[in-house]
Amino acid sequence: MIARIRHRIIALAGAVVAALALAMPLRAETLADALISAYRNSNLLEQNQAVLRAADEDVAAAVARLRPVLQWVAQTSLTDSALTSGLSASLSLQGEVTLYDFGRNRLGVDIAKETVLATREALVSIEQEVLLAAVRAYFGVSSATENVAINQNSVKVLSETLRATQDQFEVGEVTRTDVAQAEARLAAARAALAAAEGQLTVAREAFRAAVGRYPGTLAPAPRSPALPRTQDEARAIALRSHPTIRQAQHQALAADLGIAVAAAARMPEVTAGLNLQRNAQGADSSAASLTLKQTIYSGGALAASHRKAIAQRDAARAALHQAGVLVAQQVGVAWSDLDVTRSQIAASEREVEAARIAYNGVQEEAKLGARTTLDVLDAEQALLNAQANLINARANRQVAFYSLLASMGLLTAEHLNLGIPIYDPSAYYNAVKDAPATSVQGESLDRVLRAIGKN
Repeated sequence: MIARIRHRIIALAGAVVAALALAMPLRAETLADALISAYRNSNLLEQNQAVLRAADEDVAAAVARLRPVLQWVAQTSLTDSALTSGLSASLSLQGEVTLYDFGRNRLGVDIAKETVLATREALVSIEQEVLLAAVRAYFGVSSATENVAINQNSVKVLSETLRATQDQFEVGEVTRTDVAQAEARLAAARAALAAAEGQLTVAREAFRAAVGRYPGTLAPAPRSPALPRTQDEARAIALRSHPTIRQAQHQALAADLGIAVAAAARMPEVTAGLNLQRNAQGADSSAASLTLKQTIYSGGALAASHRKAIAQRDAARAALHQAGVLVAQQVGVAWSDLDVTRSQIAASEREVEAARIAYNGVQEEAKLGARTTLDVLDAEQALLNAQANLINARANRQVAFYSLLASMGLLTAEHLNLGIPIYDPSAYYNAVKDAPATSVQGESLDRVLRAIGKN
């Protein structure tokens, strides 16, 4: 008996929990959710993070050129002459180190470091592209969903209009022409609904490509991000912090260093060498050397390299100036787009209000015989168009907010405070910058690789 009562209580509790679960609405997906998913799932970000790690390794390779090079050499030779003949073999350990090269190798390290910094800024640019694509996809789905809803409502209203028109035709209040007009408008509404549903499917696919999954139920637009008060303030922020400009700055610095490298290539180089050898008979020998050398003639290659470095510096400086021009232009365009969308929303809201009043008025006048069925249908279509314009204007305004942030270089996971672990470009760099070869440094590198999921 007790067991039966307990079983009933458990079953009743399960039913209550299930009912509550069905009654509770599912959590709507916010824009922040979409941005987080885009950041975590982006193949483009992962690709460019790997490109950055490759640039980090260039620093390690440049540092390694400052160190000695050791190698073993096994050699055998066959001699056949009037004095001697036979087979000889030897095993040697050779070492060589550059003692002085007028800073060529040191400059190579500095160039590699500037390249790393430029590549980090390129990664920030890619991050902005990924997040802005997610913003566009989010509001694309949102506006497409609303357009489907108003087209569904239009089909519903026009279906009721057609039924009412057919009833009026049965009692002789309207003509067959009125019925045909209502049928044609309903068919057009159904075609518009099919087109809107197609646009929603396209928007969902764009969302999947940008975010990494299909969207669920989307939450309303969040509060707009904080923006500068004036366009001049926005432009000043962009010229100071945009990753495209910062990348061009580091590339220009690397190009300046390239000229110094080309000039140092004309200078002498001092190297030291050590050779420890054992031949097939077990005899050991050793030799140490100090070499001073300088290229006197190379067919014009050194001069060409120097001129090329100067041209590359000029190109990098021009690219830096052009980056500033383009970034300032982007800010101006984004600011203008934001102003335009504000005006569009205000105008569309007035249009919707006027169209709704007109539609209600035409309906009432039609009941009194002062308006035709076609007048009612035209008023309903005008209201539908006004509502669609308002939906698109509101979506465009949201995209304009984040486009302005991107034009200033601020559309990043860190600036948006998404609250997720952000890729640390310095972690891998710090693990490899000294060209690790020892077990301790190797273990540190392994930990970094595990942290970013690459080992």
